[in-house]
Amino acid sequence: MSETQQAAPSRTGQVAIGLGAIGVAAVLAVGAWQIPSDAGYAGVGPNFIPWLMCGLMAVCGTLLVVQALRGGWKDVEPPSGADRADWPALLWVCAGVIANASLITTIGFVLSCTLCYALAVRGLRQSEGKPAGGPKTTGVDFITGVLIAAPVYWVFTKVLAVNLPGISASGWI
Repeated sequence: MSETQQAAPSRTGQVAIGLGAIGVAAVLAVGAWQIPSDAGYAGVGPNFIPWLMCGLMAVCGTLLVVQALRGGWKDVEPPSGADRADWPALLWVCAGVIANASLITTIGFVLSCTLCYALAVRGLRQSEGKPAGGPKTTGVDFITGVLIAAPVYWVFTKVLAVNLPGISASGWI
């Protein structure tokens, strides 16, 4: 089959994807179980969001399995993309994630997330066959990364009182 005429996942594949989502929910449940449930000032403990995500993932997985067993997923478009993996693009995305994980305590949350965003976007752009990025595109990617990471940092540290790594005393960098 050509790239544009790939078949949609089979029913067996659809059931497997649903069961995989349920499996992810189970792993999330194990992690949520290990988080203390002491309620904070709002009556919600630190394990609330993990349990919420676990429940939502289990519901989604169950709905996927039910729909697969009742005739298959409705209105499934054929998958897009190439017949083979684009390893250089994957390496860009992996480099972004690894750089973020390894540099977050060194250069701070905002800069490490910005770097992760810029590298991942480059890989995703490359995987679509678009130009990966010259100096102007890379600059725009870094600015966009800061515009995404800085408000996230602010919400987590100022609104939710979650300590995220920063280099400066103000924590913005």
